[in-house]
Amino acid sequence: MENPTSLLNLAADNIRVLAVSMVERAKSGHPGGAMGGADFINVLYSEFLTYDPAQPTWECRDRFFLDPGHMSPMLYAQLALIGRFTLDELKTFRQWGSVTPGHPEKNFERGVENTSGPLGQGHTYAVGAAIAAKALYARTGNPGFKKEKIYAYISDGGVQEEISQGAGRLAGHLGLDNLIMFFDANEIQLSTETADVISEDTAMKYRAWNWNVLEIDGNDPEQIRAALRTANAETARPTLIIGHTVMGKGCRRADNTSFERDCGTHGAPLGGDAYLNTVRHLDADPDDPFVIRPEVEKLYAQRAEELKKIVAERRAEEKAWAVAQPEKAAEMADWFAGRLPELPWNDIQQKAGAPTRNASSACLSMLSAHVKNMIVSSADLCNSDKTDGFLKHTTVIRRGDFSGGFLQAGVSELTMACVCIGIALHGGMLTAMGTFFVFSDYMKPAIRMAALMELPVKFVWSHDAFRVGEDGPTHEPVEQEAQIRLMEKLQNHSGRDSVRVLRPADVNETTVCWKMAMENMDTPTALIFSRQNVANLPEGTDYSGAERGAYT
Repeated sequence: MENPTSLLNLAADNIRVLAVSMVERAKSGHPGGAMGGADFINVLYSEFLTYDPAQPTWECRDRFFLDPGHMSPMLYAQLALIGRFTLDELKTFRQWGSVTPGHPEKNFERGVENTSGPLGQGHTYAVGAAIAAKALYARTGNPGFKKEKIYAYISDGGVQEEISQGAGRLAGHLGLDNLIMFFDANEIQLSTETADVISEDTAMKYRAWNWNVLEIDGNDPEQIRAALRTANAETARPTLIIGHTVMGKGCRRADNTSFERDCGTHGAPLGGDAYLNTVRHLDADPDDPFVIRPEVEKLYAQRAEELKKIVAERRAEEKAWAVAQPEKAAEMADWFAGRLPELPWNDIQQKAGAPTRNASSACLSMLSAHVKNMIVSSADLCNSDKTDGFLKHTTVIRRGDFSGGFLQAGVSELTMACVCIGIALHGGMLTAMGTFFVFSDYMKPAIRMAALMELPVKFVWSHDAFRVGEDGPTHEPVEQEAQIRLMEKLQNHSGRDSVRVLRPADVNETTVCWKMAMENMDTPTALIFSRQNVANLPEGTDYSGAERGAYT
């Protein structure tokens, strides 16, 4: 339904008041970006985003990935409008133990699809989720995955992060037409205006990567609606909507002059009279700012009713598919529940004394034959890190054909890691990725985020020691294992080791380690393999002991 512009403006102002008040109450946070982005997120949620109000974890829902986590007040305020957070919970923003931390933390029930960490990672997760949706449709034929859209929100800082190169290149190369990204181009960042640090033609850059690029006034709901309609109709490319927005839209200074387009609104509360004047300017009561206006409540109640009808129709289509394809429906249920098929680990033949990377290849070959919902990736090293073992029974993912299980990520370790995280966040798909161990340094921010989100991704690192030899010290991992082992012993929110780290002693332990990795659905797993030959442990060794840690 197309809502009146006046009502959409009122709802966006409601988000602004809630966002600026959350920051003011917490005495820390980032109000400016949240206030500038309110118009887009309001139009998205009130007219486009398809989700099930009664079942937030519906597999075929649209997903919204926030890249700039510091803009969490905007997301929390929007989610409060749809009933996922209470106003009292907004009041505890950035407080110890609250459900509204300074940067959002993954909570599907609440509508938070990803933990937002360092800039650039969030929209790359969205690329992975878009790949997952297409892969699931290719494997199941479930019409819900074909209709699913992945929305991402990126800021000036996210565009500047190097990972945006990898995400933009890969999404365009694969023709991810189910991916729609809004670029909040407000030209202001924490310490300076963007003109001081960047002069590129961002639109031209994304067009060169085969994106459909639209430029609009990002604070005009009618232009936002038109752009989203165009993006949803795109059938060959991902879409970038460059929304030219006003940082701190609606902000006033202590003397009641405009405080818009000012770096001062980026990363600190407005404070004192500036806050009071801003809330009044937005037609709200600074003594009682945590309010959802009746008109806005009605807007989102109406949207909830629309969604009931939309979701009912979609679920009816899915039910008809499940009746026609009961085996695929059963497989899909297993995939989203994290259930593995029976795997013939004991049938894997390992060559005595071989490098453990070769032993890993044998395990991956078995997995490619038996685990239909697995995607393995490599950063242009599959024939060296031996992830190409997975290619024995599958094909490479290509534009227009997502039935394959191997993703050639190109030379982009951090991008690859974040894409695989996004695949895992979507659900229904398992993922592993490979490169040289020394290049795990490029992946550390993503490893950390996977650990925080407790995602069962598999990091496969070969060439584990100085014995790589002729490549010299640039390729000889020395300190890397200590770094990963330290992360292993940091406990996550569930009280578990953050990462399970496995470095097998021979080819037979490699099989056991892969078995442990596949059965670990609670945390990431790091698998560290050798390039050099490794002698077998003594005859008669009970390799099942590896599952218990150290053994004799």
